[in-house]
Parts: sequence; C-alpha cells; structure tokens
Amino acid sequence: LALNVVGLMNVQFAIKDDLVYVLEVNPRASRTVPFVAKVVGIPVAKIAARVMAGESLASFKLVQKKLAHVAVKEAVFPFNRFPGVDVLLGPEMRSTGEVMGLDKTYDMAFAKSQLGAGMDLPQSGLVFVSVRDADKTPALAAAARALVAMGFTLVATRGTAAFLAAEGAPSELINKVYEGRPNIVDRLKNGEVALVFNTTEGAQSLSDSRDIRAVALSDKIPYFTTAAASVAAVAAMQARLEGELEVRTLQG
Repeated sequence: LALNVVGLMNVQFAIKDDLVYVLEVNPRASRTVPFVAKVVGIPVAKIAARVMAGESLASFKLVQKKLAHVAVKEAVFPFNRFPGVDVLLGPEMRSTGEVMGLDKTYDMAFAKSQLGAGMDLPQSGLVFVSVRDADKTPALAAAARALVAMGFTLVATRGTAAFLAAEGAPSELINKVYEGRPNIVDRLKNGEVALVFNTTEGAQSLSDSRDIRAVALSDKIPYFTTAAASVAAVAAMQARLEGELEVRTLQG
C-alpha cells in the first residue's frame, strides 16, 4: 500500500538480531507465484495482470479456500555439477529450480518434496549427527529418539553424543576430522553412512566440516545443514515407514 504497487510484487527480506531489512522490491511475479497458484487453485498471475489493467480485485469474488492438502516447496541445487563446491548455503540465490511435494500431511508432503529434488531418504542404516550447541533442543532430541525407534544406528561427535545420551538417544562416538582416525570422513568414504545431520557455526567449525559435506555430495548421501530440516526429514522418514506413497491430484 505504501509503495502504491498494483498487481504482483516480489520482496526480499533479511533478518538480523530481530531486525527486518528489505533488500529489494520488484513489481513482478516471483517463482513462488505459480507454486501458490497451483496449491490454492487460483490463477494468481492472470488475476494480477487484469488488476494491473484496471479491473478491481473485488470483481473476482475471491474467497478463502479450506485446503485438504499441504504443499512443500523444495529448492533444487546444482551442486553435483560443480565438483568441489561447498553445499553450505549463504544469502545468495543458488537454486536452479523448485519442486512441489503435495499430500494430506506435512510429513508426507516433505518426503515427496525431497524425492522430487533427487534426495531419497533412507529407511535403514547409520545416521551421523553433529549439531551446534544452539540446535541441541528437545525437538532434535525427539527426532534422534525416533530414529533409534525406527531401527537406525546413530553416530555422533563428542558434544552431540553427550547431549543425545542425556536425552535417551544412544549413539556411537565418532571422531571429528582433526581428532584422528578413524573419523567421520573415513566412514562416509567407506559407504557406511546413510544420512547426515550437521549444523555448524564459526569459521573453524565450518572449515572442519567441509570434507564431510564434500564426501556426502560426491557419494549422494542425504545431507541436512539445519536443525529444522533435520527434524522434518525424520518426520518424513516415519511417514514413509507408516504408509505408502500415493499420488494426490491438485484438483482433489
């Protein structure tokens, strides 16, 4: 309203220390627009174009729909095409596309979004967990216990292993790269690890975990670099074990 923009507008925000910054504003559609249009069943871009041409928004008699599905948008990154590139994300735009996971529950929708992005979550095996102190939360502990209950074996670095043990999720201790061999990179290279949850902060920690990310990328091992995505992945894995993947139509 303040900018007096009619039609679609793309805004990019950044948040630091609870302060919201506006990086840029463009009077145009974004890649999210067709995603939202498909999810809610409303031709958003078409309506916006007609509003820009002078029609009133009220004339379309739009109503809030109660949706029977959940849609998850996942970014697709071209990391596998650039050997040696670090998969850790920063503020710049790196995704080359997006996929949609659609289902009646968030957990299964997330599972489908990962499949669509080329990441097949494992149903058994060894899971490496190493998270920064800020991510040692009840939610992550619950996810770790869920993995154990599903039959996965956890391996963790020293600090994370102590946290998991205190939270009732037993794990096997594994060395970081600088702590000597055998270490986590050795086990990754040996094909022993099926899934990686690794969150880092600080220059030293980022540098120490670079080899882990490089091997996970080259060997196509599912890798999550945030606690939120790690927790969502575990819920998706549970959903896969409890029910079969089904096709859900956008019109259903």
